[in-house]
Amino acid sequence: MIGVVDYGFYIPKYRIRIEEIAKVWGKNPSDIENSLAVYEKAVAGVDEDSLTMAYEASVMVMENFKKKQKIRAVYFGSETPSYAVNPTSTILANFLGIEGNYLGLDHQFACKGATGAIISLLGLIKAGEIDYGLVCASDKANAKTQDALEYTAGSASVSLLLGTKDLVLEVLDWESFSSDTPDFWRREGIRYPSHGGRFTGKPSYFYHIYHAGNNLLKKTGLKVKDFQYTVFHMPNGKFPQEIAQIFGFQKSQIEDGLVVKYLGNSYTASALMGLVAVLEKAKKDNLIFFVSYGSGAGSDAFIFRVTKNIEKKRKNFSQIIKNKEYINYATYLKFMNFI
Repeated sequence: MIGVVDYGFYIPKYRIRIEEIAKVWGKNPSDIENSLAVYEKAVAGVDEDSLTMAYEASVMVMENFKKKQKIRAVYFGSETPSYAVNPTSTILANFLGIEGNYLGLDHQFACKGATGAIISLLGLIKAGEIDYGLVCASDKANAKTQDALEYTAGSASVSLLLGTKDLVLEVLDWESFSSDTPDFWRREGIRYPSHGGRFTGKPSYFYHIYHAGNNLLKKTGLKVKDFQYTVFHMPNGKFPQEIAQIFGFQKSQIEDGLVVKYLGNSYTASALMGLVAVLEKAKKDNLIFFVSYGSGAGSDAFIFRVTKNIEKKRKNFSQIIKNKEYINYATYLKFMNFI
């Protein structure tokens, strides 16, 4: 058995309502909310970035893990690293007291940078090269003002400790599907990302998620009815619901993971945040169908089986997200370093 030994997450307390952004630009809030199915988003503070959030999420993981010296790999996935040239993984490891004999790597692949890192770690663990590895997804997602992304780009972090003992989630199988599809990009020296508008949907998000997920279902012989939960990458609230319908999943299978509605799209942490939300309710032997998506483009699909250890390692997700403070648009601009 290989999988997730424990997990942690961090969500900034600050929130901005979508209607607050829409009103500033003279848009009808209802039109924006209905088109995106997002109503508010989490915003990192002026003194927070992807590294500080990664640390907070990782501390939650490490609280109950007393074998720090056995963590032989620390991977960091992000679209908004602290430095253009200088690894965040090593800084994070240092903050956590993980020293010397470990592999530190920063992963990039848009919003699936961390799920690709999970696959890499699974290989190292399966080969017997390491006992434990830590992977963290963290983003303080940014966007141009007045761009469609401004309504959804949020902030959050998720950390997963991978290993073979005392698992909360067993990885039963995985598949990946990739192509050269430039639907979203940001060149060196450019502050904000650009995107292909509607091009990001059918030939990008839906195409890659469907093929990765469908290939995994064929490989394992499992059917959609076999899963208690499903989680997809959440660039907005509409896309994951549409792809769920394409696969044939019911609303009851996807609704618990649709955190984008009130947290926004935290890029590399987006799908994984949906996963940790599901773990608040999941029970032993429940199966979870999970597919990430990263522009450029590719998807990683996983089948997770919940173990009995979830009961003693479960985090109170719904209670934690209630700790929030709403900000206005001017404060939002300050926190995001626009002004």
